[in-house]
Amino acid sequence: MGKSRTKNQKKARLNALRVAQEEYSTIPHSFVFHRGQVGRNVGQLVMDVRRVMEPFTARSLKVRKSNVLKDFVSVAGPLGVTHFVVFSKTPTTVNMRLARLSKGPTMYFKVLKYTLIKDVVSSLKRHRMHQQQFTHHPLLVLNDFGMEGMQVKLMATMFQNMFPTINVHKVNLNVIKRCVLLNYDRVSQEIEFRHYSLKVVPVGMSRGVKKLMQERFPKMSRLEDISELLMKGANLSESEAEQDGEHNITELPQVFSGRGNMCSEQSAVRLTEIGPRMTLKLVKIEEGLGEGNILYHSLVSKSDEELQEMLKKKEVKLKQKEERKKQQEQNIAKKREKREENKKKSLAGMKKKHQQQEEDTDSEVEDPGQHEDLAVADQSDDEAEYYRQAVGEEPDEDMFPTAKRKMSLNKSPRPFKKRKLSTGRESAKMGKKNKGGPKAKHSGKSGDKGQPGEQKQRNQKGSKKFGVKKGEKGLKFKGQKGGAKPAFKKGPGARGVKQGFRRKGKGRPGASI
Repeated sequence: MGKSRTKNQKKARLNALRVAQEEYSTIPHSFVFHRGQVGRNVGQLVMDVRRVMEPFTARSLKVRKSNVLKDFVSVAGPLGVTHFVVFSKTPTTVNMRLARLSKGPTMYFKVLKYTLIKDVVSSLKRHRMHQQQFTHHPLLVLNDFGMEGMQVKLMATMFQNMFPTINVHKVNLNVIKRCVLLNYDRVSQEIEFRHYSLKVVPVGMSRGVKKLMQERFPKMSRLEDISELLMKGANLSESEAEQDGEHNITELPQVFSGRGNMCSEQSAVRLTEIGPRMTLKLVKIEEGLGEGNILYHSLVSKSDEELQEMLKKKEVKLKQKEERKKQQEQNIAKKREKREENKKKSLAGMKKKHQQQEEDTDSEVEDPGQHEDLAVADQSDDEAEYYRQAVGEEPDEDMFPTAKRKMSLNKSPRPFKKRKLSTGRESAKMGKKNKGGPKAKHSGKSGDKGQPGEQKQRNQKGSKKFGVKKGEKGLKFKGQKGGAKPAFKKGPGARGVKQGFRRKGKGRPGASI
């Protein structure tokens, strides 16, 4: 038995969920919000209207200044919202718009008067408003919406579609706790909006019996017999004995909540206003969601010719809009094609550059020393130019030999042969210039006193410096033991290659001339 009950419970829950989803999709939902700065009282009116539209409305809808109507429309689709109630305020009036999603129409009303819920409740001696009343939608009552004009029919249809429909044969009377009344005045063309709380009490019995059927019993200390309470109704206030008549007495088709409300018995329906109140007047009706032809206007009336001219102007505007749209599409297509062409060109250029880089790398692999020689030649040119500016004369040919190789590197890849200088030629040149003078020992420094004047002048101009070149490891002379160590310096503090060798002594090899 337990298992079968569990299965039945699961089936019943699934069936109830399916029915609830189907009903939810067919029930109209609404958004109530304001646009612009409306003030505290109109903001409270917005909250009161949300209270009326419960439970099928967004109770805690948040509105920002940056929001536009398109934002609400985009959100309304997935949530199943069918109607918008929008309030706005001008320096003189308060306006209300009713819009049907998603194709309209949109109705513009002027709020002539309004009263908030707190003001209505504070004026009553005993109000009947509790949270359970707002768990079900209210009952809509339309009064005096006749067949006079198209705008009246459209208003009645709009108000009817804002609230869920009621099936008379299946409705449960216990869920009807509130009532919304809309009364249309044909003379002033104004609409009275009222919101009431429903209460059903039994009739056909004395006030004392009604009091006994309630939860609170009257005080009977002054009565001698209970018959006095039943017959006379003693100690009852006038507010507890309301006058009922044919206007509010009906026969109940179902058992209604409350003591004494039995099926097929007469009961009285009593209304208690809980607010808010509004007095509305229709201004105009537009097609679509605020963007369409004006179907009705209470202040402006136009002839048929003027309407036709307006329609023609609107058609011309629509054609111009379509042409601009086509032109924009063509411009977008042209820009896209141009972008693709530029992309192809850039890819071709990148491919070509990549091929050139591969060719350069291949040439470097074939002759890896070519670029190094070019770099050395450029450095030698800079040093030669620096020598010209510092000394004021052209350098000797052997001072910067790499500068001559710069032009020959591009022609032939043959390696440069180093030139060897012998000490005999150098000594012969020195002897001719000294004209047989005695041999003198010197250390190659520019400040030696034993150096001849002519040799000193040659050293100042940048002589051959005994065949010692920049970058060479050294020279070996006759009678020298070991390798010669040239005494030259490199670095930013040296103006050139200093000439000479170190003297003999203390076990260090030296060179003498």
